[in-house]
Amino acid sequence: MTEAAPPALLDPSPYAGFDAEHDHLEVAAYDDGVVVVTLSWPERRNAMGLTMTDAWVRLLAALRADPAVRAVVVTGAGTVFSSGGDTSWITSEPDAAVGDLRLRMIGYYDAWLAVRDLEVPTIAALNGAAVGAAAALALACDLRYASASARFAVPFTALGMHPGMGTTYLLPEVVGVAAARDLLLTGRVADAEEMLRLGLVSSVSGDDGFLDGVLRAAHAIAATAPLAARLTKVALARGPHADLESARQWEAVAQSVTLTTADLHEGIAASREKRRPRFTGR
Repeated sequence: MTEAAPPALLDPSPYAGFDAEHDHLEVAAYDDGVVVVTLSWPERRNAMGLTMTDAWVRLLAALRADPAVRAVVVTGAGTVFSSGGDTSWITSEPDAAVGDLRLRMIGYYDAWLAVRDLEVPTIAALNGAAVGAAAALALACDLRYASASARFAVPFTALGMHPGMGTTYLLPEVVGVAAARDLLLTGRVADAEEMLRLGLVSSVSGDDGFLDGVLRAAHAIAATAPLAARLTKVALARGPHADLESARQWEAVAQSVTLTTADLHEGIAASREKRRPRFTGR
């Protein structure tokens, strides 16, 4: 099989408007549709503050509108994924009414958890600690990979607050109720090996070259048939189907949709000819 040319960064990037200095986000795009988003506020351990949150909302809108996107990777600058919510913002209104605080937190949750609504596969590349809201962001992605130095913690109760940003739903969805109770009620830190054992991440690899390994997985996803990948994500987006019959009915429709595509014929032809398929999303 002939080796394909490796994916290359787009220059200029369609996401050149995002930068670490003004947005606390860096965005790189590859010519195969992989987009890498880096949370970047090093002096605050990449905390998910208001500036970054506003940029995140704009970025998700741009990603949804870009038909070329096939996979999104989220990681952190330096040696940390993110320390989570900006504590100075969390404590900025000690005298606010509960109703006002509720609306503020709902807006924050909705902004970050909207990553679940992207139709393309999303990957959290945990290059270091993912704490609190950042742990929730990782859980909201479809896949998670960890470096050896990655850590995971949801220490809300240890800080005097109830868990937030969907963690009481997202964490049991990924690791089961018993493990979620342990992590949420103790607030303890799970290291990379425990994260793997619990099923929080798909794999753990060394710190050196970690992101390169995640990108290989992202490029492999981007090389699959786009419509088939999107429909598969939709099928899995809200957890397993209610029962086997629901799965059968969904799959009979979704698979039939893909059977009408040129990509289906290309995939079968490539398999027969022992070559890489060239999917176009049609």
